[in-house]
Amino acid sequence: VQLQACGGGLVQAGGSLRLSCAASRRIFSNYGMGWFRQAPGKEREFVAALKWSGDITYYAASVKGRFTISRDNAKNTVWLQMNSLKPEDTAVYYCAASLLTVPSIPTNVNYWGQGTQVTVSS
Repeated sequence: VQLQACGGGLVQAGGSLRLSCAASRRIFSNYGMGWFRQAPGKEREFVAALKWSGDITYYAASVKGRFTISRDNAKNTVWLQMNSLKPEDTAVYYCAASLLTVPSIPTNVNYWGQGTQVTVSS
């Protein structure tokens, strides 16, 4: 296993969750990291990403200002802090890694985590 995601769960609207993704060292170096999500009956969509250096971040418009992505290269871990959650945030969230770029579209992802369910009740 090269990407291990966890931290999903059930939360009420307006609540918060923090997802984490632990990566093997071989993956973490020189890889941009990010998160995608997939709701039932919908395509997998980009949520957030950051460069391997951690100094530039990218967010989908739907989550900007509510979600924060961060990474700790010493711990080979990336997090997604999700605040002010809405029912429309309900999906399976996937950690992603892309070599020498940021995972912004599914086709440039080299590695996927196994997914963690986030359910936001109204």
